[in-house]
Amino acid sequence: MSKAPLFSISILVGVILLSFFGGLIYNVSPFELNSEAILLPPSLEHPLGTDRLGRDLLARIIEGGKVSLTIGVGSAIIASLIGIMAGVSAGYFKGKVDKSFVIAVDLFLTFPTFFLLLAMVSYVEASTLVLIVVISITGWMTTARMIRSESFAIGNKPFIKILKIASVPSYKIILKYFLPLIAPIFFISFTFGVGGAILSESGLSFLGLGVLPPQMSWGSILSEGKEVIDIAWWVSFFPGLMIFLVTFSLINISDYLQSVTNKREKII
Repeated sequence: MSKAPLFSISILVGVILLSFFGGLIYNVSPFELNSEAILLPPSLEHPLGTDRLGRDLLARIIEGGKVSLTIGVGSAIIASLIGIMAGVSAGYFKGKVDKSFVIAVDLFLTFPTFFLLLAMVSYVEASTLVLIVVISITGWMTTARMIRSESFAIGNKPFIKILKIASVPSYKIILKYFLPLIAPIFFISFTFGVGGAILSESGLSFLGLGVLPPQMSWGSILSEGKEVIDIAWWVSFFPGLMIFLVTFSLINISDYLQSVTNKREKII
């Protein structure tokens, strides 16, 4: 493994540990208001400073990381599972199933994904679960199209045709032969999906359509800081840095997985 993926994995693991276990070490309340500590810059007492209500920013980033990462991973899992089921079904069964798949994808792609996301969130009260469902519903198309294309190629291989002629059940063919070959594409799409979901949630929170107080996410903390960015840069900088680190690491890991997959295909 090259140095870039190891570095990215280290960053990602560090952010996850900070978000889910940092509160055990840094046991400061992210909700506590302090009128005497409003917009304090980073210091020994407040390592990342405080916001305009005197709340400790490091504690809020730790708490917000749980929500952002949960939404990112949860929506990526659902979107990837929908994508793999739809893509494999279209590539394996073809015919009417494939035509229905193309129509469904075209309908979803008629509108830009983020505007479709905005439209869906506007009609429901945002929460972690709602955001996971909505982001996954609007994010499965790319994975499905990639897997559909690969499933077509696998379905045209001679040994698959022989298995069909031998009347081997479809579910056995899919589970034993399709899924192992599609697994690398699935993991690449999943890593991209996590980063994309975190960015989508951050965008919604920045527009005021994300998680509602007292819940918080990196996106909502970033949004709160935009009004005081001229006098308190740290309020927006540190949550933005966390979003950047996670998405940057996931992109590097995805690139590495893609390069490994391409090498295997060349060998085959």
